[in-house]
Amino acid sequence: MKNNSKYWIVTDLDGTLMDHNYDISPAKKTLNMLSDISIPVIPCTSKTASEVRYFRNENGLTDPFIVENGAAIYGTNIDNSAEWELILGKNYNELRIIMKNISKEVSYDLIPLNDLSKNQIYELTGLSGDGITRALDRHWSVPFLNPPDEIFEKIRFICDSFNVHVFKGNRMSHLLSSESHKGQAVNKLKSHLHNKEVKIIALGDSQNDLPLLEYADISIVIPGKYGPNKHLLAGIEKGSFILANAPHAKGWSNSVENVIKCLNDL
Repeated sequence: MKNNSKYWIVTDLDGTLMDHNYDISPAKKTLNMLSDISIPVIPCTSKTASEVRYFRNENGLTDPFIVENGAAIYGTNIDNSAEWELILGKNYNELRIIMKNISKEVSYDLIPLNDLSKNQIYELTGLSGDGITRALDRHWSVPFLNPPDEIFEKIRFICDSFNVHVFKGNRMSHLLSSESHKGQAVNKLKSHLHNKEVKIIALGDSQNDLPLLEYADISIVIPGKYGPNKHLLAGIEKGSFILANAPHAKGWSNSVENVIKCLNDL
């Protein structure tokens, strides 16, 4: 990755670059174009490092990546000889203990992804085999089944006392350290690579992308099949966020190409 890049594409994966069948084919041409003009594409996702390594290998990406909703950052040395790691919060075992205590506080049994059977995980995510193994290789966050809205609000209310916070994604919720979120992770990566002046073009589709979209210089919301996530509507209505013209990889590709064209015309 070139540290002197003027722009970074920082993108969520599930529901943003890929659809819920994990297809990114409509964006392949745009990804190749970005590689040709040396604009980094940095995944910033709730996925694990194992999942993103696999995704990068499958799609020819080589830039750093942010995992588990901003709880850790990974990259490789210029010669690809070794991988480096930046950690922004508590580890998985600490968070599991905190989750158990929160469950007691709200009188509701929160069920982590890692406690589900393989069949249950398949029903929830569509993953199987090695895909499940990679998804369960968690180190810095705890995904759990979405509780009812009133329980989720109770959890949010007491999170500060445990120095954690929660995000609700499309498939499940996530518990992580209060120091960990996608926007903070991007800021940390800029410092690590000594490129504080780089402009961030961010793309996301869900509530857990809000810290990233609020941090970015150009923020693009990718809608779902039935429109944008309700938690991102305020930013769209204020004009802070751009709404893509199609869901998933097609909307991602169209929006990125439009932004790059506008930047080149300046």
